[in-house]
Amino acid sequence: MAETLKGKKVAVLATDGVEQVELTKPIQALRDAGAQVELISLKPGTIQGLNHLDKGDTFPVDKTVSEVSAADYAALVLPGGVANPDTLRTDEKAVQLVRDFIESDKPVAAICHGPWLLVEADVVRGRTITSWPSLRTDIRNAGGEWVDKPAQVDQKLLTSRKPEDLPAFCSKLVGMIGSAIEDTQLDRSVEMTFPASDPLAVQSPTAGISPGKHRDVESRPSP
Repeated sequence: MAETLKGKKVAVLATDGVEQVELTKPIQALRDAGAQVELISLKPGTIQGLNHLDKGDTFPVDKTVSEVSAADYAALVLPGGVANPDTLRTDEKAVQLVRDFIESDKPVAAICHGPWLLVEADVVRGRTITSWPSLRTDIRNAGGEWVDKPAQVDQKLLTSRKPEDLPAFCSKLVGMIGSAIEDTQLDRSVEMTFPASDPLAVQSPTAGISPGKHRDVESRPSP
């Protein structure tokens, strides 16, 4: 895979009870594309992954939610697992981090129960998203439209339903972040080529004329 995300940092927000494959597969896809991925959690140390209901591996936390901001990253990934987002959505800093990414118009991707954080952050209103089926009522109550699709993209918000959707989720995740980066670079290029007008450079027709020396063609006497 081409390193389309080389030099870009992506945050993955998770805690104990994360569905392991929904953590590892997106991280691997992002790293294969050249991205630097950091695992963000509620406290330092490690988090416990789950394979459905069975304990899986533990994963080292890179930073806590208190140490980061949306400005530090190009995108955010929200894995699922029931306990993981259920715990995160009770933490104000975690919820605010999700909200900040959405309000900054940066790519956010959530799978399975991950969209619970989107509901808690009140960012699904007017959007079309998917999730694990048991979340559809929560999403509709929060003002969103729920669809049953392997992967749903609404602007820069990507959602998927379950681990079986991971191939589509990972592919669209890398593509969405790459497109967002290209759009940002294009916007900056346009700004440099066509800078905003300097309001100080826009002068009135009488600029530079001293008081008492106004020219008034209409008031001059006829010859």
